[in-house]
Formats: sequence, structure tokens, C-alpha cells
Amino acid sequence: MTPEELSAARGRIVPDVVAGGLRVLFCGINPSLTTAVTGHHFAHPGNRFWPVLHRSGFTPRQLRPSEQAELPGLGIGITNVVARATARADELDAEEFRQGGVALTAKVERLAPQWLAVVGITAYRAAFGEPRARIGPQDRTVGGARVWALPNPSGLNAHWTVAAMAEEYGRLRNAVLDDPAPAPSPTGPRTGDPDRTG
Repeated sequence: MTPEELSAARGRIVPDVVAGGLRVLFCGINPSLTTAVTGHHFAHPGNRFWPVLHRSGFTPRQLRPSEQAELPGLGIGITNVVARATARADELDAEEFRQGGVALTAKVERLAPQWLAVVGITAYRAAFGEPRARIGPQDRTVGGARVWALPNPSGLNAHWTVAAMAEEYGRLRNAVLDDPAPAPSPTGPRTGDPDRTG
């Protein structure tokens, strides 16, 4: 994609990949410009979400970002704390994160996933006013869902290797497997949440 295409994608909204009654709703910080151009979550070549999702056992094979529509059938969805696309997460301000937390809570109440997995501890802290939160399961719930804060899979997060991230994501997967199975979704899988705000 060209620099012009990326520049034109600033502020674009990318539809969620969601369904009712998911096992896990993964929540990114906000869409990258690559995601905004392609319409596929975690699409930047340096992002490690898809290999980590597979290595941790959530998917039977490593999916490509363009295959994201397969996720709801596996009980998985994707949304974001902040809807607008930026080149870097540090372009977002504290108020956007707070508003994103409110919108995300409403979305989780409506979709009723068992777990909300926020991929980025800084985003979780900012969105939910939890400055001391650490990676792992959280004491609070959001919109009725249990919460797990995960490392950000961005290639810029050099403190976490793919192997270390896969281990942490795997801890969440084990917790999910220990939960009773969710009720089937009355609406079935869908891509492109019309009420998307996060």
C-alpha cells in the first residue's frame, strides 16, 4: 500500500468482528493505518497477534488477517478500545481512552462474551482507571465479562517475545477452557458491528 493510502486512512473506523455469546472478545488499543486500509484487524506485518493466537491454541492454524471472519465460529471476536485509526497508539489522548472504556463496557453488556481480553496493559489502565493493573486476570468485570489484560502484540512491544506472549495468551485459553460452555448465540456470527464505537 502507498503512503497516500495510509495517510488517507487516518481516523477511519474498522468494523468489529463480533457475535453474541463469544468465549473471548479480544480488544486492541485502536486500529493501525494498515488495518484501516485493509479492513483487517492486526494487519500490520510487524503485528504478532495472529501467530500468538495460534501458538497459544486459540486457532487450529495460523490465520491470516484476511481470514478474520473465521474467528466467531471459534468463539472469538475482535474490537478496539478506541475506534479511530492512527499511525501510533501514542496519538490517542486520555479522554479518548476513558470514552472508549465506557463504549466498550456497553458493547460487552450487549454481546455478553465470557471474557474480555484487552491486548495492551497501558490501554486497559487508561480506559478503566486502573493505574496499577498488571498483565493477567483482573479482579473486576467489564459489562459482566471477566477480564484478562494481555501484552500488546505490536512489533513495537519489544519487551515481549512471541513465545512469552503465547504463554500468557495460553494462560487465558486455559482459563476459558475451565469455564462452562456459553449458551449458543441467538444471532450467530457476524462481521461488521453496525453500532461499533470501540
